[in-house]
Amino acid sequence: MPVKVHAESRVLSEGEFAELAYEVMGHVFAIHREFGRFFDESIYKRELARRMTGVELEVPVEVRFDPFRAWHRLDVLVRGGAVFEFKAVEAIVDRHRSQLLNYLLLTGLTRGKLVNVRSEQVQHEFVNSVLDRTDRTQFSVDRATWDIRDNDSLLQWVVALLRDLGTGLDVSLYEDAITQFLGGREVVEKQVPIYAGDHCLGTQPFRLVRPTSAIKVTAFNDDLAGFEAHARRLLSHTRLESIEWINVARHCVTFRTLHQSQSAPPHFPVPHFPVAPTDSTAAFCRRGSASS
Repeated sequence: MPVKVHAESRVLSEGEFAELAYEVMGHVFAIHREFGRFFDESIYKRELARRMTGVELEVPVEVRFDPFRAWHRLDVLVRGGAVFEFKAVEAIVDRHRSQLLNYLLLTGLTRGKLVNVRSEQVQHEFVNSVLDRTDRTQFSVDRATWDIRDNDSLLQWVVALLRDLGTGLDVSLYEDAITQFLGGREVVEKQVPIYAGDHCLGTQPFRLVRPTSAIKVTAFNDDLAGFEAHARRLLSHTRLESIEWINVARHCVTFRTLHQSQSAPPHFPVPHFPVAPTDSTAAFCRRGSASS
């Protein structure tokens, strides 16, 4: 299996989870009344583990797909089946919900709860996963506009990764996996000069599949055209030749190559531009001007 939870785990029924969540939240409310709202989240979690049996903290979750390996940690795992994600923030927002959903999809567990201990009254929300791994590994592949040249092995590796891990996970996990496949951060992550006409405005980090081609992973189920329009604007203000774009939707994975020649303004030169890994912004701009 590509994902391993380093603890005993099991899927709870709706009734089991509801009963367990009621017990957990009873303790959380009591802790919050006693401790107040200004401690780090770790303090509340440790006190919960002290008061209640079957509570495991910071449970390691290992994700492996050769050569990629990553570790995640479940904040609180209660009796092997209920995941609680603690926050000490002003308010629960979508990225917190997405984080917990990502953990549920990775582990195959179906029910969790977000708990925010920073607010005046404890905030708490259920997050449920209705998709199993089989649902998330059944997808079609659209590669009609992918310029395969030397990228066919990358496409095949990404498809194999998704057949194993499934769609629906956090985009950063896919990007980190691809980065590892391409040789690691030191090889892939570079500072790229940004131009307005011939004037260099500074640099911005990109992940590069080749010295003149960036790679981007998204997870849109719609509005691909909107993203593409902005990606082409971005590309036109660099001297990269293309962006290799992988969109991981639930039922379709799309591979597209966006070429500079299709979007660059007529006055804008597009030479081959080897991006150095550690030079300063000024050095990048000098090189860019010299190569123009």
